[in-house]
Order: sequence, then C-alpha cells, then structure tokens
Amino acid sequence: MNSRRSELLVLLVLIVAGVALYAVRWVIFATPEYHSEMWRFLLGDVAFLFLQVAIVTMLIDRILRVREKRAMLQKLNMVIGAFFSEVGTELLGKLAVADSSLGEVRDQLVPAAKWQAADYGKARAAVDSHSAKIDLSSCDLYELKAMLVREKPFLLGLLGNQALLEHESFTELLWAVTHLAEELDARGDFEGLPPADRIHLAGDVKRAFTLLTGQWLEYVRHLQTAYPYLFSLAVRLNPLDPGASVTVQE
Repeated sequence: MNSRRSELLVLLVLIVAGVALYAVRWVIFATPEYHSEMWRFLLGDVAFLFLQVAIVTMLIDRILRVREKRAMLQKLNMVIGAFFSEVGTELLGKLAVADSSLGEVRDQLVPAAKWQAADYGKARAAVDSHSAKIDLSSCDLYELKAMLVREKPFLLGLLGNQALLEHESFTELLWAVTHLAEELDARGDFEGLPPADRIHLAGDVKRAFTLLTGQWLEYVRHLQTAYPYLFSLAVRLNPLDPGASVTVQE
C-alpha cells in the first residue's frame, strides 16, 4: 500500500511540475506568436506521447511477456523433470501393470528418436480414448503404498510451488497421485476389502495412471527437443514398454 501511495505521489508531483512550467512559459513569453508556437509544440508532444505509450505497452511489453513466459515454462519443465526422476517414472511402471487392457495401445506408447509431432499427437489420442481396466490383484498395493507415503512430502512440496499455477494438467496429476497416496495410507490392510471399496481404489488408480501417462508423453516430447541425451535415457527406461532396457542397443 505504501509503495502504491509513493508511486501516486510521484506521479502527481510530476504532473503539477509539468503544468507549472508550461504556465511559467506562458506568462514569461506572453506574445500571440509565441503562444501559437507553444500550442503547436504542445500538441506535437502529446501526439508523440500517444505513440510512445503504444510502442512501450504494445510492443516492448509484449516482448517482455513472451520472454517471461518462456522462462516460466523452462522452470515448469525443470519441476516436471524432477517429478519424473524422483517418483513419476517408477510410479508409472507400478500402475501400468494394473491395467489389463494396456496391450491394446502399448505399441503407440513407445516413443522413438524418429517420432514427430504427429506421432505424439496419435499417442496422446490413444491415451485419451483408452479406458484402462484396472485389476488391483496385478499390482502390489503394499509396495505402492510404501512408495507413495515415502514420497508424499515431495509431492506436497511440488504442490506448493507457485510456478505450477501455470500448468493445470500437471497440478491435476499431482492432486490425483497425492489422493491415491492418502487412500492407500488410510488402509492398513488390503486383504478382504469389500467389492465397493476395491472398485473405489481401482478408480483412484485409473485416474492417476491416465493422467500420469499423458503427462509422461508430454515430458518425453519436451526432452526430445530440448535434451536429446535425457530423451534417450527416458526411452530406454520406458515404464510402459516391457521390452525396454537401459542398455544401448545398436
């Protein structure tokens, strides 16, 4: 508030000083010819002021916004990269085994160095149209619970990152994963769960898995363009490809 008041006070002082100087000139050089000349210059100054404001606000300000947005996106990509390095890639692998229908689209979820924008578009369309059939008996819920509870402080720390306000889809993913962690942590035993409760957990797993798969594709796409060496490792560790190997093949 004090800063705002100071700015308004400075603005008011500058306006008053400007008007006062014009008034002094008007009085000192009190001739019709000078008054006419003064009006001519004043109108020219005002006209130039409009052009100056237009240039600064519409051109320079736009350039600065673009640069600021690029810097923000760079920070976001760094945060997303940290997420996948710390927990995302491993989590995707653990959730993928629970989808009994993943084989229907698996071939479309194996990025390669030759992939173009159209290939990623097809892969994303496959994820969006695919309805995962979650079989909780195919994954180790105890191991999944231990992992997510261990990483919960890291996930909550990411949610507190103000930069993520610009990335709604990733924020939605973090909430889905955090919610799954809380659901699993609230249950001490997964044996003999009622059918309705298993269906509820399966829905939470499906939500997290679907969002995670789509975000992983976007992450790999970014790596292919910006960091080819990281892209190579991400492809070799593809959690959706059972044949993936970290060993570089010819």
